[in-house]
Amino acid sequence: MRSCYCGEINTSLIDQEITLCGWVHRRRDHGGVIFIDLRDREGLAQIVFDPDRAEPFAIADSVRNEYVVQITGKVRHRPEGTVNTDLPTGEVEVLGYSIEILNKALTPPFQLDDEHVHDDIRLRYRYVDLRRPVMQNNIRLRSRIARALRDYLDGLGFLEIETPMLTRATPEGARDYLVPSRTHPGEFFALPQSPQLFKQLLMMSGMDRYYQIVRCFRDEDLRADRQPEFTQLDIEMSFVNETEIMDIMENMIRHLFQEILNISLGDPFPRMGYAEAVQRYGSDRPDLRNPLELVEISDLMADVEFKVFAEPARQDNGRVAAMRLPNGNTLTRKQIDDYTDYVGRFGARGLAYIKINDIDQGMEGLQSPILKFLPEDKVQEVLKRTGAKTGDVVFFGADKNKVVNDSLGALRDKLGVDLDLIQGDWAPVWICDFPMFEYNEQEKRWDPLHHPFTAPQSDNIEALKQDPGSGLSRACDLVLTGSEIGGGSIRIHNPDMQMAALDVLDIGEEEAKEKFGFLINALEYGCPPHGGIAFGLDRIVMLMTGSSSIRDVIAFPKTRPPVAC
Repeated sequence: MRSCYCGEINTSLIDQEITLCGWVHRRRDHGGVIFIDLRDREGLAQIVFDPDRAEPFAIADSVRNEYVVQITGKVRHRPEGTVNTDLPTGEVEVLGYSIEILNKALTPPFQLDDEHVHDDIRLRYRYVDLRRPVMQNNIRLRSRIARALRDYLDGLGFLEIETPMLTRATPEGARDYLVPSRTHPGEFFALPQSPQLFKQLLMMSGMDRYYQIVRCFRDEDLRADRQPEFTQLDIEMSFVNETEIMDIMENMIRHLFQEILNISLGDPFPRMGYAEAVQRYGSDRPDLRNPLELVEISDLMADVEFKVFAEPARQDNGRVAAMRLPNGNTLTRKQIDDYTDYVGRFGARGLAYIKINDIDQGMEGLQSPILKFLPEDKVQEVLKRTGAKTGDVVFFGADKNKVVNDSLGALRDKLGVDLDLIQGDWAPVWICDFPMFEYNEQEKRWDPLHHPFTAPQSDNIEALKQDPGSGLSRACDLVLTGSEIGGGSIRIHNPDMQMAALDVLDIGEEEAKEKFGFLINALEYGCPPHGGIAFGLDRIVMLMTGSSSIRDVIAFPKTRPPVAC
């Protein structure tokens, strides 16, 4: 029905007769001459209809925005002074010979060039929203990203292998989606939270290098960077250690950014331990473009009379930390109150602060409600340790470790955005040396920080069982500008170690055999050392397109809970 796309016409087609199909982006009547901007996925073409061709002129006069039409005409240069350098097709236009309306359209619910349409309207009319150039570009870029990743992995000998969608439930950190079985009434399949066990079985099968761009499902709440069904690039390798995995994967990410965005990322990516990341940034996914850091002051506050600081400073699971905000004493009381409310969402019971009006005047140059509770020598040591200067403000967090890290870490991120502190465009970092387990205070049991198949750094099974909290894992996450885009590890390949890890998680031998018997058995039949990683494709595309939500890079995202059948 067409000879080329609208966005492909150029001066090489001058004097050729072509046929185009697409949507009417805009119709303009200029003194008896009708102009139609015709749009398809490749771009815009300007069509001109003269009144001396009465029938097509009349039809062109009747069309409206978003009508679907077919147009035949001759390509010619645009008249002098009318060239549009902002368009790839801006040097030429098409003199229309004929036009057929393939389908009419109601008035669109919003203009395609309107940047301020509410998300509910955009998502309700997604098929219209996807016609917008920005959305077309996002979806096209997503396709290019997937192709570039496949090309890279194919070139390194990885095999693309599909794994089942209907599986047994496995503990992956979220609730499963269940599918009833017709052939086994009362029984259910689970949709995979990841292909974790299957890709490990592929390594035991001698496939050596596997990848898959795969759909995964987790029954979780909607967020800007999370959907209940999502796409990940899943990868596994045999006979590798974590350093080799990180080297290969960061080369892949560098290749991707160079290929798609013509951007050179650093080589190598920095690597940081989990403990250091949490200590300095309050998060295991720090945005290193943000210069703000947390400073430990628990040792200074352990013997003060101010109980708000002293009690958490003395507790094994407590922390007192400070964060200096350069030039922060310009913040108003209302702004500080708003930030106090903000950290309250993360469990903080308040937000103490000291404004440094003039550091040379000692305590007289400071302003804070908490100064009367703190000895001067302690205050001066805090200012020295944080590097505070005149004009700064120092914020404090004092509570359990998690509360302080979550609240000050979130405040750090918010201040970075609110006060335009972010420096640079891209900041990748590997986070390593994660704890093997974390203690679940509510349920009084240990949970895996990643998943129960992650290998510990020590081969001492008894030490792992006796002191689960001190063991570190062979896991590594790749963080890009504050977003975790990939998480991986070396896997357990020893059946005794796997049973020990499950035992720490309160999964007894009988339950382990019921849920993971096939894995345990497979480990007995010659399992190679292996490891892998999974990247969130939706998040990568979101970051590379500069979008604020993964919904802008998924053709049909989830927007509300499912309706019961």
